[in-house]
Amino acid sequence: MIPFQYSKATTANDAMQQGAAPHTSLLAGGTTLIDLMKLDVMTPTRLVDINSLPLSKIEIRPDGVRIGAMVRNSDLAHNETIKKNYAALSQALLSGASPQLRNMATTGGNLMQRTRCYYFRDTNYACNKRNLGSGCAAMEGFNRIHAVLGGSDKCIAVHPSDMAVAMLALDATVQIQGSGGTRNVPLNDFHLLPGETPQLETVVKPGELILSVTLPQMGPPKKSAYVKLRDRASFEFALASCAAALGMDGNTIKVARVALGGVATKPWLSSEAEASLTGKPANDATFKAAAEAALQQAKPSKHNAYKITLAKMAIVRALREAVKA
Repeated sequence: MIPFQYSKATTANDAMQQGAAPHTSLLAGGTTLIDLMKLDVMTPTRLVDINSLPLSKIEIRPDGVRIGAMVRNSDLAHNETIKKNYAALSQALLSGASPQLRNMATTGGNLMQRTRCYYFRDTNYACNKRNLGSGCAAMEGFNRIHAVLGGSDKCIAVHPSDMAVAMLALDATVQIQGSGGTRNVPLNDFHLLPGETPQLETVVKPGELILSVTLPQMGPPKKSAYVKLRDRASFEFALASCAAALGMDGNTIKVARVALGGVATKPWLSSEAEASLTGKPANDATFKAAAEAALQQAKPSKHNAYKITLAKMAIVRALREAVKA
């Protein structure tokens, strides 16, 4: 780890001003940042601690829920409104990391976390995220955990978040403050595909600050669930996951949102699955057809074709669980 300076931000404007300086990172829970600094993957020369900012509230509103960027994952997972009305989100958070890490990790930090690709995390290997133009070692390397959706010839690293997948299915919007004011970004537009610029992972710019995430109201007709498939149940990242949110009229699916994790370079909203589900009866035949539709465009690498089957299983299971919710 290289030497760095440390300071605390007292206000949002102070955090943005300090954060705009070159080679500066904002410090929230630090559960990803500190790891990457130890590995010399991220080498900021200054950390700006934002833990004292008043962004730690969960506000229940008539039109939904506003979640402050500094809300800890454990607090969000165990909030009674979240557990009752946004079950997929609580389930996703509780499936991730360990209790100790959930007590530290924040909502904003979770959205900003970086890939667990072992080539990204090892500076001995080529990685376009770390050094654009150096190549992607995963392309010809051991790519068992890598993406089958959303990749490019520059990068096939998977986005690791469970929380973001559930929030995507729940139609979340992210509030970002910058020098030009506050903007609201649908979560589906928040994370960027690698394309030709894999080093750019989100729409957040230097000097900007995530303030909150809002979830629209989910009344009694809306049901949701999160299913995560992984190598082991303890402290493991998804090989494939699915968050499903359904609006039902009797046994007919009127509204559907299906988001995938563990298989794509960003939290992946499947419009194909949603179109396949809408207006159909909630049964296994419908669910399996939606799963097939969701993975039609998948492009596996040498070692990860199994993820296509695994993702289909996650979709069917998540839809089953959502109907029962």
